Amino acid sequence: MEPLIGILAVFIGLPWIVLHYMTKWKTAASITTDDEALLEELYQLAKRLDERMDTVERLVASDHADFKPARVIPDLESDNLKLRELEMMLAEKRRERR
Repeated sequence: MEPLIGILAVFIGLPWIVLHYMTKWKTAASITTDDEALLEELYQLAKRLDERMDTVERLVASDHADFKPARVIPDLESDNLKLRELEMMLAEKRRERR
């Protein structure tokens, strides 16, 4: 009886477990096109808000000499590299959708 249980476990039980979790993995939540559109919209909003913050800081700094902006270096190159990389990824996604 024990060899039969072992054979059933190896040839039925293990493949069932592997296939079960493969199916779960494939049906796991992934980002949809609506999610991508929302993320792109949020990114554009964040860029506009960042530009507005720079403008407000420049205006306040011009009115008050003792004002120290929160961002000492407004256009830091390392920040711009990350933004360019993100913009390239967004452009690539747009091309794929067409």
